Amino acid sequence: MIKERIIGYIEQSIRQNWDIEALSNYREKGYTYKEIAAMILKYHLFFKDAGIAEGDKIALIGRNSANWCSVYLSVLTYGAVVVPILPDFKPDDLVNLVNHSDSKLMFADEKIFETIRNSKIPAIEGVISLDDFSLLDSNAQIKEIYAQLNERFTRTWPELKPDHIRFSGIDNEKLAVISYTGGTTGFSKGVMIPHRSLAANIKFAQEHMPLKPGDPLVSFLPLAHTYGCAFEFLFPFTFGCHITILSKTPSPQIILQAFGEIKPRLILSVPLVIEKIFKKQILPVIRKPQMKALLAIPGLNKIIHKKIKAKLTDSFGGRFHEVVIGGAALNPEAERFFRKIGFRFTVGYGMTECGPLISYSSWDTTKLGASGKAVDTLEVTIDSSNPEKEIGEIILRGDNVMLGYYKNEKATKEIIDEKGWMHTGDLGVIDREGNIYIKGRSKVMILGPSGKNIFPEEIEAVINNMDYIAESLVILEDNKLIGLIFPDYEMMKKDNIS
Repeated sequence: MIKERIIGYIEQSIRQNWDIEALSNYREKGYTYKEIAAMILKYHLFFKDAGIAEGDKIALIGRNSANWCSVYLSVLTYGAVVVPILPDFKPDDLVNLVNHSDSKLMFADEKIFETIRNSKIPAIEGVISLDDFSLLDSNAQIKEIYAQLNERFTRTWPELKPDHIRFSGIDNEKLAVISYTGGTTGFSKGVMIPHRSLAANIKFAQEHMPLKPGDPLVSFLPLAHTYGCAFEFLFPFTFGCHITILSKTPSPQIILQAFGEIKPRLILSVPLVIEKIFKKQILPVIRKPQMKALLAIPGLNKIIHKKIKAKLTDSFGGRFHEVVIGGAALNPEAERFFRKIGFRFTVGYGMTECGPLISYSSWDTTKLGASGKAVDTLEVTIDSSNPEKEIGEIILRGDNVMLGYYKNEKATKEIIDEKGWMHTGDLGVIDREGNIYIKGRSKVMILGPSGKNIFPEEIEAVINNMDYIAESLVILEDNKLIGLIFPDYEMMKKDNIS
């Protein structure tokens, strides 16, 4: 069992980085670590006066923002349970998830709250704005407590100092976060992530992803998801980094613009961003007959690759140690090309149920097609007689693994067996060196007419690199493989195709 505590990491970072910038929205003035500490302690007073106990749930519904992050830290370090919910769910789904979570308080963007203000959410005693921290709705008791909060904070902490930062000692096995896997409660599961899972993820990142206090980072992945929250927020925060948050759902163009301005030291991304660059900017160039001929000339191809690498590196800000890609598989053609030119990137593997990290290797040690090696806080194996050659389900156990699904014992028993192994539903193999190669999902694997296993993801990856195709889906119908295509209307419009 891991001994480190996520709250301990947060305490230490705040004390050591007191006067430097911590969190800011893109192109806005931010908060220092001292100012974040003040907000945390203020809301600890509020939670206590409002009768919030350790283990009580507090919902967090809003776009990515510095305020969102400060509330998350306040709830986590108090010992309550954070319930982050994606803001783009339908109003009915938001209400259902808040009710399902048994949350007692809610922090929400004002525009979002207005869509659910008249809904029945009986357990919620107060709603606070993530825009300006004003009280949006509450019972009489909460209203009185909140009105006196600033005065109470000033009396309690007249001169806040780093030594004052001593948060509660929460047992590592206690619940920290409930992360919902979708919006509709009939299909969504509330993943119960304990403190040990957060600590295990942060500990591994601190030991394997080099950062230092003051390093700039850009956060653009959804913070309500474990990937973005753990690696674009919690991990760099515990290192004393300055995190710039892209609040609105950003396009790849806005993301690259922010990279160019901020020049982050580490970049976390999903395949979509890097694949768009590959498909829209690189493929059209390297597929030209003249360029193909030049790339076939020994020596000259290295010069061309070097120039492409330099331009690509510059588009990501030019100062990053590496680009870590997760959340989905990277297109194989894109991966091969980026490896060939020496671009500093790596592909990791994780899932919400592990908070999220399962495997990772640095850009200079990772293998082509692999998703890294299992993190040292997990035991990972393949459920097959020959894990190196025979494809089987990836199963694992260890500190990163969730407690289960909230109020869903049946689903918990289906994914975690009696020996503590969590069944991921992903299929793969592990080589002798421990590299994990993911082949597909067990639920979508197709058994072809010849008896051969077909992984739709492999076919879709090839189709998606074709001109004028944005997305594809491969299915089996009447013993025939069928491809469903969603056109790339942007590219078609550019080339005057209607």
